[in-house]
Amino acid sequence: MSFKDQIQTENLPQHIAIIMDGNGRWAKQRGKLRLFGHKHGVTSVNETTKAAAELGIKYLTLYAFSTENWNRPKAEVAALMKLLVQTIHREIKTLHENNIRLQAIGNLESLPAVTRKELKEAIKQTSEHDRMTLNLALSYSSRWEITHAAKELSKDVALGKVLPEMVDEDLFKSYFVTNLIPDPELLIRTSGEFRVSNFLLWQIAYSELYFTPKLWPDFRKEDLYEAIVDFQKRERRFGKTSEQISK
Repeated sequence: MSFKDQIQTENLPQHIAIIMDGNGRWAKQRGKLRLFGHKHGVTSVNETTKAAAELGIKYLTLYAFSTENWNRPKAEVAALMKLLVQTIHREIKTLHENNIRLQAIGNLESLPAVTRKELKEAIKQTSEHDRMTLNLALSYSSRWEITHAAKELSKDVALGKVLPEMVDEDLFKSYFVTNLIPDPELLIRTSGEFRVSNFLLWQIAYSELYFTPKLWPDFRKEDLYEAIVDFQKRERRFGKTSEQISK
């Protein structure tokens, strides 16, 4: 029986987040430059996105470019930005055909103007789609997001719009760039690394973590199905006991 056949459609995670890792190593294993791996990783993005939408997942967030990635060699960063523009332009047809809305989270103002323009246009063109929301995390990191939220909140406190005693978790979270997105129930990381790399740290407090040795360019639909089957076998207690959950 395939992993897809084992999925309980009534128990799907509403939101899946993925750290797409291993493009560089995949290329190196083949004696190629890192960009070769990034280009082949686009196929995995396409397959995973369509598979998630077909299953009924409502939100899929992909960690595409972190704030730390700006520290990579300038030539690689420039090539990645160019690849991003090309991919968005090419995949807009897929988004339309599958009724998928595109969104982006992160410090988008730090992106090159041409990248920002292509991204905003794709977001606008798909804004009415409602089958699934695909979130691209671009120039994103949790430390950046939390710091940014603290700055915005402190501005409102200084202006008297918010009193210190009003601040709680819900209010603080409303200043996040992810404030309109539900927390992910499942976080997947490829490439065999066991870390979360500054990604959605606040939001994954109670997420189930799934690590696979597959390098991202090798990740396919069946790998996504396997992760979901594993997720559905787990007991999610949120600090409670098994006995409390079973009542």
